[in-house]
Amino acid sequence: MWSDWIYTDPLFYLAAIPAILLIGISKSGFGSGFGSLAVPLIALTVTVPEAAAVLMPLLFVLDLLALRAYRQAYDSALLRLLLPWSMVGVLIGFLLFKYLNAHTVEGVVGVFALVFVAQRILFPPSPQGVILPRWMGATLTAMSGFTSFIAHAGSPPLNAYVLPMRLAPITYAATMAVLFFWVNLSKWVPYAYLGLFDARGFVTALLLIPVTPIGIWIGIRLARRMSPKLFYACVQAGMALTGCKLVFDGFIRGA
Repeated sequence: MWSDWIYTDPLFYLAAIPAILLIGISKSGFGSGFGSLAVPLIALTVTVPEAAAVLMPLLFVLDLLALRAYRQAYDSALLRLLLPWSMVGVLIGFLLFKYLNAHTVEGVVGVFALVFVAQRILFPPSPQGVILPRWMGATLTAMSGFTSFIAHAGSPPLNAYVLPMRLAPITYAATMAVLFFWVNLSKWVPYAYLGLFDARGFVTALLLIPVTPIGIWIGIRLARRMSPKLFYACVQAGMALTGCKLVFDGFIRGA
């Protein structure tokens, strides 16, 4: 039966295609700020684990496309700080996965994201940018890897460190694309070990791959054309929406 190998419900594809476009736009244009809204969108038609199983192969393709688009535009010095600590966070997430409630983690990260956005609105940062201490960058990036592994919500903690720097929009988008490529890639083996993949999700993902370049193309065009002020306003809006979504999932739906 086809239904044993792929999802056949048309409603699934009506939810999945916009979700993939949203992730592509977010990854290539806004540093994954809106991407965490994709899982609940697909989960309107399937369970959350099933939605995540479909998205993992697609995230790999989207990350590759974003990497190719930005190539040398990333901040290599910043990545040398962020990348090792994100791997530490992924490892901690793997070790604690069976002992933690993912909904609680979602809720806590959501509150963190909303507090951060509120702080930036009430006390606007310097237009020239602020470099926070390296220990804070290490802590927040490890938290990002951890929350990405547990709850697919890695961008809020990382944005708390990177956004105040006021990087050029292309540099910001490229740096986030490179970092999350390695974060998502590092999750494959632990997820397989934990039994979080299934064949039907993987085959369905293969069918949806042709959608992935469209979102990447839209995101790149937006990032290249927006003024820094509008760009960072959109990133903050994405972070606020993500925070609301995580608070709802963690403390209301997951209660």
